[in-house]
Amino acid sequence: MRWGIAILALVAAGGILLPHVLPDYRAQVFPALLGPSLAHPFGTDWAGRDLLARVALGARVSLTIGLLSAAIAATLGAAVGLVAGYAGGAVDAMLMRCVDAALAIPRLFVPLLILAVLDRIPLPVLVLVLGATGWFTTSRLVRGEVLRIKAEPYVQASEALGARRGRIIFRHLVPNCAGPLIVAATLSVADVLLLEAGLSFLGFGVRPPTPSWGAMIYDGRSSLVTVPWPSLFPGLAIVVTVLAVNLVGEGLRSSLSPVRRA
Repeated sequence: MRWGIAILALVAAGGILLPHVLPDYRAQVFPALLGPSLAHPFGTDWAGRDLLARVALGARVSLTIGLLSAAIAATLGAAVGLVAGYAGGAVDAMLMRCVDAALAIPRLFVPLLILAVLDRIPLPVLVLVLGATGWFTTSRLVRGEVLRIKAEPYVQASEALGARRGRIIFRHLVPNCAGPLIVAATLSVADVLLLEAGLSFLGFGVRPPTPSWGAMIYDGRSSLVTVPWPSLFPGLAIVVTVLAVNLVGEGLRSSLSPVRRA
């Protein structure tokens, strides 16, 4: 997990600091497609723009989308899972059938459906869509944890003593569901990064000229064999960042799974 945190901190620091010290990501130099050098460590793309500056700014965009979307998905999933697990009965059955129906719809279908109405998906709308379509598995996870915690003696004792539902939820259920929820939210960041990169590769993601790793890979696809760096470095950035997020998620899972707060 330490390696994952270190890599993510490095990526985040690069996304925040490097755009202020590197050439403007829109500035063009000629001839284009210069190879990696001291002046341009990652080379330049087909338009003569500095690739390191664009990859660094793409890190800021991708991490922002991933974190905000994961936060929205975790909030919605936790709320639905808590209500379904604690209420039980018809409420639980209705909510879980809605979740089952939503899971049957491919996640990529919703952005494509929005594109049928809009020419481009604005960045705030993209964040909301990715967050609103990513909470279904989280809700099932939280529901399972709530059902387990409800059977614990201390929860049953609180109910027998007449504790209010709000106190039971926020004193017992929420703290004990926090560990699995944090792990699920962390791992969902990697899913969002890959999904956003895929949408940008298809031309449906972040609007140009804002850099996006997926769009940068798409721009360099035609010369991948002869001039690989326009696609290679954004692709490596995606691989390294997703690997780091997964390392952090697996580390959190190992450290939080034995903990059972009462």
